[in-house]
Amino acid sequence: MAFGLGMRSGSTESGVDYIAYIVPGVIAISSMNAGFSSSSQKILLQRLFHSSFDELVLCPMHTSAIVLGKSLFGIVRGMLGGTIMLVLGMFMTQDLTVTPWLFVVMLFSCTTFSMLGVMAGLLAKNSTTLMMISSVVILPMTFMCGTLFSVSALPEPLAAVVWALPLTHSTEMLRGLALDTAFPWVSLAVLAVYLVAFYVIDHYVIVKKLYRRCGTVSGLDIDRILSDADTTGPSCLKLFLACMFGI
Repeated sequence: MAFGLGMRSGSTESGVDYIAYIVPGVIAISSMNAGFSSSSQKILLQRLFHSSFDELVLCPMHTSAIVLGKSLFGIVRGMLGGTIMLVLGMFMTQDLTVTPWLFVVMLFSCTTFSMLGVMAGLLAKNSTTLMMISSVVILPMTFMCGTLFSVSALPEPLAAVVWALPLTHSTEMLRGLALDTAFPWVSLAVLAVYLVAFYVIDHYVIVKKLYRRCGTVSGLDIDRILSDADTTGPSCLKLFLACMFGI
C-alpha cells in the first residue's frame, strides 16, 4: 500500500533525483530501527532473563545516568547505520549535501528513538509485547512517514496523523539538510518535545516501578534502614542480604 501511494505521487516536489530524495528517509529509518531495537531488546533481556537491570537500579547511580547509559548503545548503532546509508547514497547520487549539521540531526534522531526503545524495554512484560509494540508503532512509521514518498501523497486525514509522528519530522530535517533546502524548524521543535517526553517517561518508570519495588524486600523498609542506621556493621549486612537474597 505504501509503495502504491508513492508511485501515485509522481516526481519529487523538490525536483531532485528520486534516489537523493529517499536517501535521507532511509537514514531516518536506519537510525530509528537501530536505536529502538538495540535499546529495547537489551533492557528486556536484562530485566526478564538476566535480572541484571534490578542490580543496576540498586547501585548508587542517578536515574538519569541509567537512562542515558542504556540509550547509548542504540545511539551508537543508529549513528553507524545512518552513516553507512549516507556513504552508500553518496555513491549513488551527486545531489546530496553533507554538512556537520546533518550528523548533528542524525544524532538527535538516534537519541530520540533510542529513548523510545528504553521506554518500550521498561514497559514490555515479555518479548511478545515488545514485538507487538514494534509491529504497531515502528513498522507503520517506516513506510508512511515521508521516508520513501511525500506525505502529501496520503489522504488528508491520514496525513494529519502521520505529521504527528516523530519519524516524519526526523525525515524532514534530514532531507532539508541533505538536499540543501529550507530547514524545518517546526520539526526540530516537535522532535525535541518527543525526546523530552520519552526521557521523562523513562525516568518515571524506573523511579516508580523499580526503585519502589526495591524499597521493601522481605518485609524490610530499606529507606527506613538507610535513614535510621549507619552504613557499617549489622545494619549494612542486613540491608545487603535483604536486597541480594531476600533474607
